Amino acid sequence: MEANTKTVVKTTTVLPTEEFTETEMLLQWNKYAQRLGDKGHKIMQSLLLINDPKLNGTVITFELPNEGSKLDFEGQMYGLLGHLKGHLHNHDITIEAHVNETIQIKRSLNDQDRYNRFLEINPNIELLRSTFGLDLPS
Repeated sequence: MEANTKTVVKTTTVLPTEEFTETEMLLQWNKYAQRLGDKGHKIMQSLLLINDPKLNGTVITFELPNEGSKLDFEGQMYGLLGHLKGHLHNHDITIEAHVNETIQIKRSLNDQDRYNRFLEINPNIELLRSTFGLDLPS
């Protein structure tokens, strides 16, 4: 009976919460993505490298292009989170994934539009065109 009444003392572990910079976080983020790529997880690697995450305190905010990529990311997020917590020595880190589906309108350019754009970038193109008697296709 006396053996059943013993109290069990649980030891509490204090996890590190060292401060880190956004640059250090980005470095570890990219190292993890590279490690995934080396292991053959190219889809997750490309998701991690779509854009740079933003740091606000210990909360990392990451934007993804659509719901499908967010689901893929969230399925693999805990490995990334463990890597970041371990290498940055801060166990308060959290990751928030958001979908940003802003649509960029891509307009088709004709030859004259392309030429004008190249001319803006490098005015010497006009000299090249006139020297060799080049014309834009109709």
